[in-house]
Amino acid sequence: MSDDKPPEGPDFTAGVPAPDIAEGAMLGGRVGEEAVLLARVDGALYAIGGKCTHYQGPLADGLIKDGAVRCPWHHACFSLKTGEAVGAPAFDPVACWAVEETDGQVFVKTRKPETPPQKAPGGGSKRVVIVGGGAGGFAAAEMLRRKGFEGVVTLFSADADAPYDRPNCSKDFLSGDAPAEWMPLRDPAWYLDEKIELRTGTEVTQIDTEKKMVATADGQSQPYDILILATGGAPQRPPIPGLDGPNVHLLRTLEDARALVTAAEKAKRVAVIGASFIGLEAAAALRKRGLEVHVVAPEATPFETVLGAEVGRWAQGVHEKKGVVFHLGRKVQGYADGILALDGGITLEADLVVLGTGVKPRTALAEAAGLEVDDGVVVDDRLRAGETIYAIGDIARYPDPISGRRIRVEHWVHAERQGQHVARAILGEDAPFRDVPFFWSAQYEQAFHYDGHAEDFDPPRVDGSVADYDATVRYEKDGKLLAVVTLDRDMASLEAEMAFEGAPSAR
Repeated sequence: MSDDKPPEGPDFTAGVPAPDIAEGAMLGGRVGEEAVLLARVDGALYAIGGKCTHYQGPLADGLIKDGAVRCPWHHACFSLKTGEAVGAPAFDPVACWAVEETDGQVFVKTRKPETPPQKAPGGGSKRVVIVGGGAGGFAAAEMLRRKGFEGVVTLFSADADAPYDRPNCSKDFLSGDAPAEWMPLRDPAWYLDEKIELRTGTEVTQIDTEKKMVATADGQSQPYDILILATGGAPQRPPIPGLDGPNVHLLRTLEDARALVTAAEKAKRVAVIGASFIGLEAAAALRKRGLEVHVVAPEATPFETVLGAEVGRWAQGVHEKKGVVFHLGRKVQGYADGILALDGGITLEADLVVLGTGVKPRTALAEAAGLEVDDGVVVDDRLRAGETIYAIGDIARYPDPISGRRIRVEHWVHAERQGQHVARAILGEDAPFRDVPFFWSAQYEQAFHYDGHAEDFDPPRVDGSVADYDATVRYEKDGKLLAVVTLDRDMASLEAEMAFEGAPSAR
């Protein structure tokens, strides 16, 4: 979850030779017990905090582009001039430090006062209603206030909890490595201080686009000038006998994760149905808790349709070395009395079952309002679904500049970036959304990064060794590069992201 090791590198208070920091280069060091990053861009020297405020990744191992440094772990972006977290998944800034260059030596000794984020000129008094308290909805609300939006912001969430770090529901929180206090993205006082009306446990049931009004299940209504739909995805429960019972768990919300943790404390054997990213992350987390874990899936290899067979076999091998048992090419027929029945007459004992059987976009609200829906809410390159309506996150089907197709992406960071983009658009910035889809998935101590989006692809091209956890895998279709997966190659992942950003639009 975080890196608590003391900072390494030179003591910047004692000075370092100026030639050690070449143009466009970075150097990690320390001031006392604080990690500090030195960088030179366009001849100017900058010093900022050396650890990403998301998961404490080492920024000195990242890359610089457009005056910002990107974290090698999860690609958060920080301004070198101000320390502002200009790109999710980080929201908190890093500190800025004063730099002195004297007699060929560079010194960093004094922390600068925190610089407030630059306010956008379009901060008006409009009423913004956000439907959905996940990644995109929270990021939109946070960026609106950060950039000086002065109007009313109302955030409706059907979730019982205030916005939280959803990826950890299937990772560190489920395994027991992340305590509960790490999960909220902000504490309750923040919403009050920022004058964001957060209404949890509230389902929006209707949108009146003519009156610009939303209605909620408790009979209330709320007017809007701008509406942001961030309703996310709904986990799927297969219509199989017994999979609606009390020992069968979905894993989408923090409430789901808490229930699964409680159930796991009393269980010895668990069956995970579905070799999806969530399914295998849950398998890893529960194996860390000491449970006997079985994974059942109809495909021959995990992840094969999205990552290819070679990466899928690597992931399967990682789990098998930890003791997970796979039952691939099998379908579930029912679950009763602690027995999971598979086709072929196979049965498995399972005290509890976890469903990793995918999600569907929650589009019913948008469709009922007359918005265009096609496996997601259809939006333009500004993420607009209508004149005053935006759709972001899991539900948004938007034009992808890399492939030239409309795509829908179910990634946490991408949803956050879309929320930030819409906030800037509301404040007057007129630019197409071009952020590159990115996600990571942890498989025990190993993980992979995915940049881009390939819904179908030719046989992947591998540089390095997937089996040895040292590889870059490229996914192309008809000679067009669409996505890159890296295993233990953080720099290659960042370089792939930047290359996609610089590629000409396919449209």
